[in-house]
Amino acid sequence: MTPESTTVLITNDIVGLGLIAATLALIFHLAGKREGFWQKFFAIVPALLLCYFIPAIYNTVGLIDGHTTKLYNPVARDVLLPAALVLLTLSIDLKGILRLGPKLLIMFVTGTIGIMLGALVSFQAMKLIHPATVAGDTWAGMAALAGSWIGGGANMAAMRETFNVDATTFGQFAVVDVVCASILLMPGLIWLAGRAEKIDARNGADTSAIDDMKRRIADYHAKSARIPTLTDLMVIVGVGLGVVGAAHALAAPLASWCAANISFARQASLDNQFVWVVMLSTFAGLSLSFTKVRNLEAAGASKVGTLFLYFLIACIGMQMDLLSLLERPWLFLLGVIWMATHVLLLYVVGRLLKAPMFFLAIGSQGNVGAAASAPVVAAAFHPTLAPVGVLLGTVGYATGTVLAYLTGLMLKWMAGA
Repeated sequence: MTPESTTVLITNDIVGLGLIAATLALIFHLAGKREGFWQKFFAIVPALLLCYFIPAIYNTVGLIDGHTTKLYNPVARDVLLPAALVLLTLSIDLKGILRLGPKLLIMFVTGTIGIMLGALVSFQAMKLIHPATVAGDTWAGMAALAGSWIGGGANMAAMRETFNVDATTFGQFAVVDVVCASILLMPGLIWLAGRAEKIDARNGADTSAIDDMKRRIADYHAKSARIPTLTDLMVIVGVGLGVVGAAHALAAPLASWCAANISFARQASLDNQFVWVVMLSTFAGLSLSFTKVRNLEAAGASKVGTLFLYFLIACIGMQMDLLSLLERPWLFLLGVIWMATHVLLLYVVGRLLKAPMFFLAIGSQGNVGAAASAPVVAAAFHPTLAPVGVLLGTVGYATGTVLAYLTGLMLKWMAGA
């Protein structure tokens, strides 16, 4: 049963917030056990996966309705996400990231090419396996999904408007997006994160730049870390939410001005307020990293940012309907072929370059997960690496619409539309 076909039990967002908060608290309480069953359980199943799946179960069985709740939008998406970006980037070691070398950028570009190529490969494959799957306006839905997987939700919405995607088709591809990206790819990358050291050693990957970055940040924390006071926490939250407020105040006029004065504003998502909020929040965080505000990291700024991220993750999970894909199950196979092409290309290039597993994972999530989940996957390798995910995730927002548009034109040609 689904929330659409049953009476939803919890319709009050405050009650829903309490349920999500209690769920996250229980997950992390159990994950903190140092012995017994739960220690073995969480050694296999990362806590992050449960933060997705348990809210998804709530939504699927009709306990909550993740599509009507305001917890995701505007609370989690419009407030917690940009605040997390600010707090994660204000402590960024930009010089250290640059020292990671060109392999990281190559893997990111490879991930983008893998998404574009995967769209064409999966379309042609399904044309042979099950032609009905790619009939009609499926190509347009795939263009929208390409927008999401190269950039993010704003790019996906831009492609919906550009190619006039039917609402039902768009909704079905939104489910494919969640299942392939959030249920298959992201958990797989998090699982690999726990085994990255062994994989890198076996492949002969050079991880010295990553190790050096982690060591320098660890040394910084060891020298400056302190027990946060109430003043520290007030300042951390004030900086995060204050920047978000300013970003929202500036985003509306900037989006309007771009729409009126820049011819390619729509194609580049420059007329989208949310894109401006993300870009302004990230730029503000980067700017603050060159000031004394960076010292807030010693009091736990990134921990507060990570806390915001986990609430965001749970709210994303609330939108998952694990049964919706059954309406067009062949779309799931299309998505799997698409994602497999993306991962295979990354794997081949990664092996040729002897790139660390972290580069492969963030090259993928910097595209597919964008600024929302790329830092989460990066942090799964090491908390200090989260800002790398933030930076690459925001690059996807800037390029996603144009590249998805080109992908859509190619799919349209293949469909003969």
